[in-house]
Amino acid sequence: MGSDNTITRLKVLLGHWVEHNREHGQEFREWAGRIVALGESEAGDDIVAAAEEMDRAGRHLSRALERLRSEEA
Repeated sequence: MGSDNTITRLKVLLGHWVEHNREHGQEFREWAGRIVALGESEAGDDIVAAAEEMDRAGRHLSRALERLRSEEA
């Protein structure tokens, strides 16, 4: 696989990963709310922290994607 193909493939993957992380983060927050409602606030806090880490990872992946896109211009 040539470098152009690798970059093209990675841009597709990065877009997928960003969306996938966003969806998981939302789902984590929904479940955190449910478990907190059952009195498990510490577990809920941990799940929210995981969602925040997903957001952080998504920002890094988005930045990588933007860098790759800007190099093609």
